[in-house]
Amino acid sequence: MRMSKLYLPTLKEDPAEAEVISHKLMLRAGMMRKHSSGIYSYLPLGYRVIKKIEKITRKHMDNSEAQEVLLPIMQTSEIWKDSKRWDKFGPLMIKFNDRKSREYCLGPTHEEVVTDLVRDEVRSYKDLPLNLYQIQTKVRDEIRPRFGVMRGREFIMKDAYSLDTDYQGLDQSYQAMYDAYERIFAECGLEAVAVEADTGAMGGKDSHEFMVLADSGEDEIAFCSHCDYAANVERATSKKTDIDFEVEAELEKIHTPEIKTISELEEYLEVPAAKMIKAVAMVADGEAVLALVSGEDELNEIKLTNYLQANELRAAEEEEFAELFNSVAGFIGPVNLNNVRIVADQRLKNMSGAVVGANEKDYHLKQVKAGRDFEVEAFTDLRSVRGGERCPKCDQGKLNIKDGIEVGHIFKLGTKYSENMGANYLDENGKAQPIVMGSYGIGITRLVAAAIEQNNDQYGIKWPKAIAPYQIIILPLGNDDQVQEKSEEIYQNLKAQGWEVLIDDRSERAGVKFNDSELIGIPLRLTIGSRSLENGVVEAMIRENNKKLEIELDNLEKEVEKLFADIS
Repeated sequence: MRMSKLYLPTLKEDPAEAEVISHKLMLRAGMMRKHSSGIYSYLPLGYRVIKKIEKITRKHMDNSEAQEVLLPIMQTSEIWKDSKRWDKFGPLMIKFNDRKSREYCLGPTHEEVVTDLVRDEVRSYKDLPLNLYQIQTKVRDEIRPRFGVMRGREFIMKDAYSLDTDYQGLDQSYQAMYDAYERIFAECGLEAVAVEADTGAMGGKDSHEFMVLADSGEDEIAFCSHCDYAANVERATSKKTDIDFEVEAELEKIHTPEIKTISELEEYLEVPAAKMIKAVAMVADGEAVLALVSGEDELNEIKLTNYLQANELRAAEEEEFAELFNSVAGFIGPVNLNNVRIVADQRLKNMSGAVVGANEKDYHLKQVKAGRDFEVEAFTDLRSVRGGERCPKCDQGKLNIKDGIEVGHIFKLGTKYSENMGANYLDENGKAQPIVMGSYGIGITRLVAAAIEQNNDQYGIKWPKAIAPYQIIILPLGNDDQVQEKSEEIYQNLKAQGWEVLIDDRSERAGVKFNDSELIGIPLRLTIGSRSLENGVVEAMIRENNKKLEIELDNLEKEVEKLFADIS
């Protein structure tokens, strides 16, 4: 491809709207342009990367004997109501009525559609197992689209759905997808790790996320320093011990003027945070809930949502403290709190002698004991783990917390959808059984951003060769006719050999050409100038490490093949 013909509107400066490296570089390198918040148009360079990732994904999905389909993006409300997720997905769904007032949504995912597809077609155990996949646009009305394609409202996703007769079959299908995903990410040139994950709105039993480690990642992952334990902090646990207060005395009310936070209480009372109870006022599907954790811990809202099985969980607004809790913001506590569900972290199970809010402005309570002074609905895991805590699996290593970008997510759905939607098959005895399902997603466009986050420098992108938009870029320098003729000859010869070649035939200064080539990150650059021609050589640069070397013109094709083989 000739750059004089390529639609490649590069930018010299970082766009003000871009926050993370991948977003900046995708805009600067002319890969995409913003259409509206969280929605992008993909330009030729960006779309070539997307198509390469799709090709790699298809290869490994097909090799796993999954079959490609194409499912509708416009979905009826009936199937979502059948699965009981029409309300659960909530404001993430873009819902609308057609001209006949029928309810629809733009598909945020396709579990309902594939279950609806097979419930009238799969009739016998002989029809199973199946694995159907697609590469399709998804739409989710993110409340705060950000970070470019990492958190967009419209994105391209590969989603697959396994259908089995039993859980043993599901385990095999799940493992096949797990293995395929590892091969996909490896071939794309990404360092991805699988971690235990929360099932969220998808539901089901087990779940793993595939994470690309990057400082810009929205997720936090806990890794053990000794064993293979790894989990998203939404799910991670540790061997952090229960808090066992030995002091037990009568309840005491104390004056704490304008002292609202744990850190302020520590200083004022000279009591460590571990001897305090942090009471967090939440609203779950319109119901008041008080979550209790140690003063040294943070509430994990995902864990609380899962325990409550809530569709929507949020922090209480300040005006709701009086209305829903009959309390005061900054001084809320569980004692004498009526008509409110109280759930406590399991570390607090043996607590006594604690400090809590008194539900009265400028007052707290000391020597509080659960069971005596208030009742708890349940003790369960509600806290977020912290770095340095002991591993829950091996009990020897310590947890390290790192940032990551989720690029894939697999779920064991079980019979959640088939039971709700009546997707059954007849077993060998002629008895109707619910189909056992799995769901497997890869964010295709998010993979583009993740690759950039892992492969860049101060000059621009450094594409892994498997997904680079072009493999080789040729830079003719100057206006010398011999340089132009030789560059054209090399361009045509390499193309004839099957290489994907970009030639910068623009009438631009050498500095502009060098800057653009480094910005767009083509793996191998060949620079041709009058001086190098006189010496019978071409300067090659490997973008991966910016290493420069000279190769002989007479042996150029073989040298290019050898150089490219060594690039990651």
